[in-house]
Amino acid sequence: MDPGRLGDLVARALGGDGPALLPIPDGTPDARVSELLSAMRPSSLLTPDGVTGLDGGPPVHADTALVVTTSGSTGPPKGVELSAAALRASSRASVERVGASHGDAWLCVLPAGHVSGLQVILRALATGSEAVHAPFDVDTVTDLASRLRPHVSLVPTQLRRLLAAGTDLSVFGAILLGGAAAEPALLAAARDAGGRVVTTYGMTETCGGCVYDGLALDGARVRVDGDGPGAPGRILLSGPMLLTAYRLAPGVEPDPGALVTDADGRRWLRTNDLGRVDGSGRLSVLGRADEVVNTGGHKVVPGQVNDLVLAHPAVAESVVVGRPDPEWGQRVCAVVVPADPADPPTLEELRAWVRERLPAYAAPRELEVRGALPLLASGKPDLVALRSPTA
Repeated sequence: MDPGRLGDLVARALGGDGPALLPIPDGTPDARVSELLSAMRPSSLLTPDGVTGLDGGPPVHADTALVVTTSGSTGPPKGVELSAAALRASSRASVERVGASHGDAWLCVLPAGHVSGLQVILRALATGSEAVHAPFDVDTVTDLASRLRPHVSLVPTQLRRLLAAGTDLSVFGAILLGGAAAEPALLAAARDAGGRVVTTYGMTETCGGCVYDGLALDGARVRVDGDGPGAPGRILLSGPMLLTAYRLAPGVEPDPGALVTDADGRRWLRTNDLGRVDGSGRLSVLGRADEVVNTGGHKVVPGQVNDLVLAHPAVAESVVVGRPDPEWGQRVCAVVVPADPADPPTLEELRAWVRERLPAYAAPRELEVRGALPLLASGKPDLVALRSPTA
């Protein structure tokens, strides 16, 4: 379906003039589409060919405007019910934080069926405009940006490719960067190229990003369940942009620890991310709890290692993952795209580089050099594929 048509439908859903929507991203395999429809049980299916009635399941909550399935290509689909009020609170807080004005252009180069792309549509609506959609291509994006001077949402891989092409990033308004951790060197290079980069953190359950440059948006709250002030722990998020409920497949039980209510009656989303909050209230995200690598009894946060690997001058892109190891249980593996394919870094170089800042056990024990990183449709690295060595 044309993304512009989706924008019209989203506007109607927000205003209560149309049904709640379950966007299915373009390019989703047929088998996955069938799985989504079976799990989410919508009452109808809209395609470019028209509307088809379906048996449907229980109705969504009264104010639900969007049901967005969480990212990933395997496992039972999990839908997130987002109310019109939550979506409006999220988009308004976002445009206020970045200082977007009425009528500003918004460029959407992310899949419109994912929360990241939907947020661009919502921000455009909040500023009285319509999102301009385009597939991500350096030349196309540079041309549109020079003509429109839009605000844009990118993932780090896209920003790296714009930088590698020598793009003048000052042609953009705000560059909202999310979807994966951004290393300090990338942010510094982007700002040197004229970019006004704002890092975002959030998830589908919070209508997308709700923490910008480490600070919660107006109305949002963030806390960390650590062992003390400043100590790392599980990140919890709260605010008016929080989901209403999960929509699960028949027979699937909700995670009782995902949504918690404190003594004051405030609802919190308990994320699967680890982080710490400093004395000024700024959040640093360390990585996902389920991605921690246990190697020889030592726990390694891949994101911390990856920040260092990405800072190596011979590395253009990288992801650090844990792979099975018969002796250590897991080994730390760096999957790297070299800055110069003819002169890739060696494992010994990267190990020495990481050991300057982290304990020796955190240094990669395996290096895999690739021409490109496998990505999900959302633009995030495909960690499932990366945890398996290439044939």
